[in-house]
Amino acid sequence: MAVFQDPLIGHRHLSKDDVEWLHALVGDWQLLSDLAFSDVVLWFPHTEEGFLSPEERSFIALAQARPSTTQTLIHRDVVGDRIRADLKPMVERAWTSQVETNSSDQGQPSPARMRVQAIPLIHRGRTVGVITLHFAVAAMRSPSRLELTYRRCAEDLLVMVAEGRWPDASQEFTGYGGAPRVGDGLLRLDTEGRITFASPNAVSALLRLGVSDTLEGRSLAGIGSELQRATGVAVDESQPMMLTGRRAMRAELEAHGAAVTLRSIPLYRASRSGAGASSAGTAAAPVPPTSSRGAREARGGERFAALVLCRDVTELRRRDKQLMSKDATIKEIHHRVKNNLQTVSALLRMQSRRMDSQEGREGLRRAMRRVETIAMVHDSLSKGLEETVDVDELMRRQLHLAAEMAQSDRQVITALEGSFGQLPPEMVTPLALVITEIVANAVEHGFGPDPARRELHVSMSVQRHSDAAGRQRLELELTDDGVGLPEHEWEPGLGLQVVRTLVRGELSGSIEWETASDPASEAGAVAEPGTETARTGTRVKLRAPILAASMKTGG
Repeated sequence: MAVFQDPLIGHRHLSKDDVEWLHALVGDWQLLSDLAFSDVVLWFPHTEEGFLSPEERSFIALAQARPSTTQTLIHRDVVGDRIRADLKPMVERAWTSQVETNSSDQGQPSPARMRVQAIPLIHRGRTVGVITLHFAVAAMRSPSRLELTYRRCAEDLLVMVAEGRWPDASQEFTGYGGAPRVGDGLLRLDTEGRITFASPNAVSALLRLGVSDTLEGRSLAGIGSELQRATGVAVDESQPMMLTGRRAMRAELEAHGAAVTLRSIPLYRASRSGAGASSAGTAAAPVPPTSSRGAREARGGERFAALVLCRDVTELRRRDKQLMSKDATIKEIHHRVKNNLQTVSALLRMQSRRMDSQEGREGLRRAMRRVETIAMVHDSLSKGLEETVDVDELMRRQLHLAAEMAQSDRQVITALEGSFGQLPPEMVTPLALVITEIVANAVEHGFGPDPARRELHVSMSVQRHSDAAGRQRLELELTDDGVGLPEHEWEPGLGLQVVRTLVRGELSGSIEWETASDPASEAGAVAEPGTETARTGTRVKLRAPILAASMKTGG
């Protein structure tokens, strides 16, 4: 189904209710196309002036639908096209006179294989559109009972559409995904809720629930009650209203491991005084909204039947349960990994307290910091499990905690500028470890030998860039205002060796250390220890491509 909405946006002759009703109709009119065995096209004046004035008025196609119950007659997408000359008189008469028009009524020979019907859409007394139905001329054969019933249901719905009665957004939301379609199964109910027709697929769907007897003549609400008693499953109190066709709604029946979703559509006919079609050119007064359960009757009409669409969703529900189970399992695994990592961190902390060597205690403390970083990332990932993760808050906390764990007796002020945005989960853990090591290194060595230095600023700036091919790249700068890099050649310690390994191996990126250009700048990252007392600061630049998981695993 294609839709062209621009002419409706901000249209001065359409109210908000008019636009919403047209959108609701287009969102649900696949049902009409399937029941009528026809292509359906929505026509609308091509200019705002043409909405009221017939002079030089033409029409454009706003939407179209092709039937799934028969072959289409309109193979080309006509949305946005001007109306053909042979169709314009029909659509113009339907728009102006608010009467249904057939191609044979115009004295024009119809194509040998097609018949066209134009129906005005009258909403609150005004014509707001015209739909055309394009039928194939049937060969010389007797139509089946199923085909006759489908067409009868289409005619009943089209009457309600022409009067602006269907779809009714106040009764149900239309156009939702996964809705039952005509081909999935159709029941027609009388005013008492008894089944007068059941399509073969509807019979099969209810058979999955254990309803093996003949359906026609039985009460659908009675069938629902029997299933409820057999399974003991509590149902919504409003479900009987749906099963008797008194209320437009959706529900689901479950029994014997099977599930069938139902959608009911009450059918109303206009009372003699409730003419939805006013005389040509006359706008009826708007009908005030009502919240009573007799809203439709208040608008002039009586319920005479109902349609119930059925769809066997047993396999869909089974897969949903499997996905929910797998999702819960993955979350539980993440939770246990986080707890195990925290246990390892606690064991390292206990061991460090028993170490006599200062160097040994420092090594265990650094290992504990790395383990806690991984545990924090696992905790964040376990709450989402999406394909990408919004890591801004995680990295902001990580930046602050890394500074706190590296220095407890002096103040470290951290700041984050820019946004990481959405990153693949497999990129988050190595990135967090890299930031932790760089910040810890900056804090441990940035104060220098001066005991009077009580404050250090560490800032992190992040940007995302895209190249001409649309490939995204992450650029990260960590800057501090500490003593800076040593003037002589220096060898990175274990922490920075880990950083280089993670950047090149896990992130497929590059990293470099340099002296900050502005000694007074407040920024953030770090390098190897410096012995100089001059505070030049250090800047670390990290660049890494943002790759999807499939690209990384694919080589």
